[in-house]
Amino acid sequence: MLGYQGKILHIDLAARTTRVEEFGEAFARGYLGGNGFGARLLFDLLRPGVDALSPENVIAFAVGPYTDTAVPSASRACIAAKSPLTDLFFDSTFGGSWPATLKRTGHDAIVLHGRASGPVYVAVSEEGAAFRDASDLKGKWIRGTCEAVSSREGGADVIAIGPAGENAVRFAAMTHTWRKSRDGISGRGGMAAVLGSKNVKAIAVKGKARTEVADAKGLREYVNGTAEDVRKGTAALHKYGTPILVNMIYKMGALGTRNLTTEMFENCQPISGEHMLENYLDKDTTCLKCPVACGKDYLMKGGDFDGLKWKMPEYESIFALGTMLGIGDAGALMRGNMLCDELGLDTVSAGVTLSLAFECYERGLLKKSDTGLDLRWGDWRAMLRLLEDMAHRRGFGARLAEGGQRLAASIGGEAPNLLYAARGLELPAHSARALKGMSIGYATGTRGGSHHDTRPTLQYAADHDNTSPEGKPLFAIRTQNFTAMGDSITQCRFTAERGYGAMINDKYAVMLNMITGWDATAEELDRTGERIVNLERAFQVREGVDRTRDMLPHRVMHEPIPEGPHKGMHCPPEELEAMKDEYYRLRGWSGRGVPSAATLKRLGLEDVAEKIGANGAGR
Repeated sequence: MLGYQGKILHIDLAARTTRVEEFGEAFARGYLGGNGFGARLLFDLLRPGVDALSPENVIAFAVGPYTDTAVPSASRACIAAKSPLTDLFFDSTFGGSWPATLKRTGHDAIVLHGRASGPVYVAVSEEGAAFRDASDLKGKWIRGTCEAVSSREGGADVIAIGPAGENAVRFAAMTHTWRKSRDGISGRGGMAAVLGSKNVKAIAVKGKARTEVADAKGLREYVNGTAEDVRKGTAALHKYGTPILVNMIYKMGALGTRNLTTEMFENCQPISGEHMLENYLDKDTTCLKCPVACGKDYLMKGGDFDGLKWKMPEYESIFALGTMLGIGDAGALMRGNMLCDELGLDTVSAGVTLSLAFECYERGLLKKSDTGLDLRWGDWRAMLRLLEDMAHRRGFGARLAEGGQRLAASIGGEAPNLLYAARGLELPAHSARALKGMSIGYATGTRGGSHHDTRPTLQYAADHDNTSPEGKPLFAIRTQNFTAMGDSITQCRFTAERGYGAMINDKYAVMLNMITGWDATAEELDRTGERIVNLERAFQVREGVDRTRDMLPHRVMHEPIPEGPHKGMHCPPEELEAMKDEYYRLRGWSGRGVPSAATLKRLGLEDVAEKIGANGAGR
């Protein structure tokens, strides 16, 4: 089968056995790969109510038809599991060279079942999977783990967890480090905690299997012909990386600050992309076969962190570890970013959870006897100390390790109203108050508080009206279909949006057809994205999600932005409910937010309709 290996490797960690599941064109065309494969596998393999940290949970790693072809920025993999943070379906993507190498093992996906009896790492090759003792790696930081395992496995590509994953931090992240130094991080949703619950420290991949394509010459020519569009569209990312957004979004008055008490950070210049590029750039870094090279390594000069060399903190990390905590010290953000990478913490969830704690401390809801230290806005020393405490579940860090929603519940009082999260997932740096598309997007997206379902990119365009809810439900639907498709083919969102289009169009179908020999159209790809979104929604519905869970943070709905260009903007409950009505109608879901039997049947998901009791749900 062109574009695919046609195999999914299932690994039973308890029994130390494997089996290969083969699939054909119908399955490939129906779900594409990556995100789509993960959603289908989890829906079929998990019963409702499974504890995310139990052996019953499974975790799938999947690539897509674009992976390891001439398509740029397509060495991407999707990790899917039931999230220990949200208790719902979750998937997270990452880049580097690991995804392409996974495909070269002769498998399009690997699925881990059960729990190993002791610490192991798994080595996957064209021969299958081998189990290696990892007792000596327990507690080791991630980069050292990847280097040790790669050396033992003859230069294999490795993704690993750190202490946070081993200690079941609910937002633990895993990292793939590789020779070109651009780390691939699966950050959100606590996927590393799932791996840690299975006693798996790392996964190594090594192989030489080729991906056969239908029209290799035509694909190369097409990619070459679009290279200039990619170059122009990603020029700012190439030069500055994602921190280019700091000044831009500050000037909009949409830069979340001190736990969203304001969206204007008065000290953002020292942590802006322009300032950091001028003062700290060491070198550009890149993922495999990526022309953008949006990653940077920085070298700090002077101050408390003189000589610190690490990868650039992304915009999301600058927001979460910086502005949300009132911290404007670039060196402190570099050190915080390094700790998260090495210990295995999602910077967004870690920082936003900390910002909740800082505000609760300021309001007297937490005391020093609770936290062990003073929590004051701008105190980067407290931030760095608590990141390590989180990862090791020490002291107050054990409560922080549960994530914002559980922390707020444990504090009580008004704390839940100060939480910046949707469906249990802490929100990222794209304002739910200033961007109406994100308001409905965060409320309805599969992951909840994630900008990788509904996308903010087009909402920053000069001609896009963010002040009105009109048309935003349709916008959310179109971008959610786009991201589901993009994470399934698999291609980096930056290259895709800025080089080939931020909505599904014929360019994606042209490249897919040159790889697979199919006759897919943009309309078919949109329907495939819609199928995947509905399948994910069906999983969430089976876990109890309905209209009442499609909500926004209290502050977003009840506290307008207090100052700046977007002063007064928020998403009041009645506005959100009206947007949800329109969104559900356009999706073909019931008023409760459940996909109707007719919608699921139209998308070829009749079996899913039966399993969630969707008959009559459209009424």
